[in-house]
Amino acid sequence: MTTGADVRDILELTGGDNDGPISKKDLINSDKKKSKKTTETLTFKRPEGMHREVYALLYSDKKDAPPLLPSDTTQGYRTVKAKLGCKKVRPWKWMPFTNPARRDGAIFHHWRRAAEEGKDYPFARFNKTVQVPVYSEQEYQVHLHDDGWTKAETDHLFDLCKRFDLRFVVVHDRYDHQQYRKRSIEDLKERYYGICGKLTKVRAASGAEPKIYIFDAGHERRRKEQLDKLFNRTPEQVAEEEYLIQELRKIETRKKDREKKAQDLQKLIKAADTTTELRRAEKRVSKKKLPQKRETEKPALPETTGIKFPDFKSSGVTLRSQRMKLPSSVGQKKIKAIEQILAEQGVDLNPMPTEEIVQMFNELRSDLVLLYELKQAHSNCEYEQQMLRHRYEALLKAGGGGGMTTALPQAGDGGTNSTTASTPLGEAWPNTDDIKVEAKEQIIDVVGAPLTPNSRKRRESASSSSSVKKVKKP
Repeated sequence: MTTGADVRDILELTGGDNDGPISKKDLINSDKKKSKKTTETLTFKRPEGMHREVYALLYSDKKDAPPLLPSDTTQGYRTVKAKLGCKKVRPWKWMPFTNPARRDGAIFHHWRRAAEEGKDYPFARFNKTVQVPVYSEQEYQVHLHDDGWTKAETDHLFDLCKRFDLRFVVVHDRYDHQQYRKRSIEDLKERYYGICGKLTKVRAASGAEPKIYIFDAGHERRRKEQLDKLFNRTPEQVAEEEYLIQELRKIETRKKDREKKAQDLQKLIKAADTTTELRRAEKRVSKKKLPQKRETEKPALPETTGIKFPDFKSSGVTLRSQRMKLPSSVGQKKIKAIEQILAEQGVDLNPMPTEEIVQMFNELRSDLVLLYELKQAHSNCEYEQQMLRHRYEALLKAGGGGGMTTALPQAGDGGTNSTTASTPLGEAWPNTDDIKVEAKEQIIDVVGAPLTPNSRKRRESASSSSSVKKVKKP
């Protein structure tokens, strides 16, 4: 016949510590206590002279043979099991409770720990209510009277606001439109917040400036009207708006590119003018035979002019030929252009690096780079001029001036008036007013963006109607 002690001995349960209620730590951390005891008792010392890796192959901490296959013996969240002992569990009790948010006195029941009996409902702290102001009869007659609202209607509004916690959509739905006038949500909000602001201002202490919330009913109505128009758009209108937004982005991108090109061109022109002034100053200095003041009187060049050669001012021995080496900031195209121009002019690519030759050779290559950039800017301007000329001719044809072809002034004409027409009548250059009169129904983009789809339809309908009129005239 087995006794309770035998059962506890079989289940490895000992008395003493098992008295009292069971806790969460006893259920989860029971294996850690056992592992600490085992690690303290089973300790082996590695023999002297044996490496740690060799000893690990022979024995483990528990003096077991090395495993043939990799195994995971760690106890993680997957192997945690509740270890039930002889401790007492915390008692639970089926008890009644009331919710403070309810005013009907309803009583409910739920399971709860016996130690928490008599405490308040834990979720009662989430019961938040809006403080709706209350006014007296005298305050209403003196400060809150309005010709468009009666006292009974105002009381009805504040009663609904208190019942539904300022949820004006619900207030508008439950509003008594049969007894009172039909009001919109904006009207209800305007009346409520107007009264709250007046009461706050009246009840404020003397000398204090209270914060008054102002509700703009007109702005709210316009906002909802705009949302209705935005929601009721047709697919054609949405597509046209997206198309116009894309064209606007293209126009802004082209505008930024033109501004950047204009700034670069201004820098090049300024650099060329500065270089010319420098050459003149050097000639004046050489005529006065003052070579020692050449470097002191040399004007400062901007960083964007030509090539900026590095200065070798560090201590140590350096070769003068290193000063003729082109910096890495110069591109391969510019280097090839410099070599080509020097070869055409019969200049040696690697001259004798004397002090004067190095300075003059660097200045020459800097001027060549500046000339190369000016030529590129000039070619870009000519290309843009040709594009504008073709675009202008296309606009003239679209505006009804198909029989009139004029020539734009070419680059390098010296500002002369070359507006001679190629028509037999020799007509003068057309004004912009004449073009606008012919093309009233068109949407012309100055930058060159194409017409919108709807404007194309209007243009086609206008052209078809004009052609029908011309046919009917004879």
